[in-house]
Amino acid sequence: MRAPRGQPRLPQILAEDLRAVLARDPSVHTRVEALLHPGLTAIWLHRAAHFWYRTGHRVVARLIMTAARALTGVEIHPGARLGRRVFIDHGAAVVIGETAVVGDDVTLFHQVTLGAVGWWRDNAREPGARRHPVIGAGTVLGAGSSVLGAVTVGERSFIGAHALVLQDVPARGRATAAAAVPLAPPARTAPQPIDLLRHTASAGSW
Repeated sequence: MRAPRGQPRLPQILAEDLRAVLARDPSVHTRVEALLHPGLTAIWLHRAAHFWYRTGHRVVARLIMTAARALTGVEIHPGARLGRRVFIDHGAAVVIGETAVVGDDVTLFHQVTLGAVGWWRDNAREPGARRHPVIGAGTVLGAGSSVLGAVTVGERSFIGAHALVLQDVPARGRATAAAAVPLAPPARTAPQPIDLLRHTASAGSW
């Protein structure tokens, strides 16, 4: 995988990926620990899959993607373009679609989806049209957030946990989901027999 003239070589990119894990995961203290990080494994395998995808070996690319998903729980389509020093924390259930573009220094937490809006709309697009988001450099995407469709999230934005983004976000913008509102506990009263029966039935303890 020889880099074009003026572009960083693959060993340099992989070393940057490793340093990103050390810099952004406080629970990782050594390079050996970083090498065992599922997010790093997913990124490195994707870089291999993307190479084979670009050279027309789509089946090989798919096989690598499938192995990455089995090992890490992260599914990155081989066609997706990832920048340098992208960091996936935890890794579980992250999904990145085929035409997604992720900029340099982006951080994704678990259960982030960079997806499309559905085949019933995407099949009507022109061939080769983008179906997935572009995420600007330095953006952070919180756990469980979803960015869907051909939208653009500007550089250094913040997408909060569980947020659903369906339109463009400007550079340094924020998109957050409503936070839960704590409620006072109900007044305590003596349980009635029928309430005990409902609890037992709902617990499956007949």
